[in-house]
Amino acid sequence: MDMIPARVLADAPSAAISNGLISAKIFLPDAATGFYRGVRFDWAGVFGGLTYRGHDFYPLWFNGVSPSVSDFVEAGGQVVAAPNTAANGPVEEFNAEGGALGYAEAAPGGLFLKIGVGVLRRIDAGPYAFAKSFPLVDPGVRTQHVGSDRVEMTQDVADHGTGYAYSYTKTIRLVPGQPSMIIDHALRNTGAKTIVTQVYNHNFLNIDGRGTREGLTLTTPFALTAAPPPPSDLAVVDDRRFVYRTSLGPGQRVQTALAGYGATARDYDLHLADAASGAGLRISGDQPLAKLALWSIQPVMAIEPFVTMTIKPGDTFRWSYRYDYDASGPLAGAAQ
Repeated sequence: MDMIPARVLADAPSAAISNGLISAKIFLPDAATGFYRGVRFDWAGVFGGLTYRGHDFYPLWFNGVSPSVSDFVEAGGQVVAAPNTAANGPVEEFNAEGGALGYAEAAPGGLFLKIGVGVLRRIDAGPYAFAKSFPLVDPGVRTQHVGSDRVEMTQDVADHGTGYAYSYTKTIRLVPGQPSMIIDHALRNTGAKTIVTQVYNHNFLNIDGRGTREGLTLTTPFALTAAPPPPSDLAVVDDRRFVYRTSLGPGQRVQTALAGYGATARDYDLHLADAASGAGLRISGDQPLAKLALWSIQPVMAIEPFVTMTIKPGDTFRWSYRYDYDASGPLAGAAQ
């Protein structure tokens, strides 16, 4: 297998930020030398790690990247990811009806947009799939500003005859005096067509490189339902908690859609805690949940909250997430 070791990719351009309590490594978007150059996830905000009190919440969950892999493979104690999958930390993906903006309208060879990536070319008459290697026609114009405790990244993508265009800014900032991080977004519609899209954060979590293990618990403000229910020997849903009953082994997977949330942003309040280490984090957002999914394999666990937005030409949609990190047990004020 033709594989590039992750440790080699980790030398890609990055920014180191800190507020004296937490420190983070954030890879910078770059079409030629960037750590992530796939056509699935938003290039802005891919993490190389985030540490607090000796715990690293986002060490790389894969050992290498290979174009011969369609998603990822686990073999010989290593995980090899496809270029489109090889992202890390709280990374985001934008979807739309038909898979991406303008995909359904584009004929094979035509153009469509993937927000956070750029203008792509449709390669066949089949449905959109994140594993497909769509040629990147235009990554847009990117600007970035790095401070001691923040990174601001902007991407401007012009209309290439699709009717869609946008200006998108993501700012990752660490809160002074608190073990907290805020991710702010502003998406301005600069095209002729209304943008209707859904964004989710994949939240690749791999505390201290130990993956998905026994006692890892998700707690929410609402009573959870899971469809399909998790395998009872691996995990259990208990009122407002989703608990792993055992550490996942090679080839094991827990994947489900979670429900029970309401129509306000109050329920975008997700607490993840690792019983073995005492490390945890709380993820909250200022928009209602449109969907909530959970995905996990041996080396990584992901809770995926979705937000829906409709943006008319000339309008801007803003949304924000807050991450509060902890290393001593349940967070004060978190849902119990």
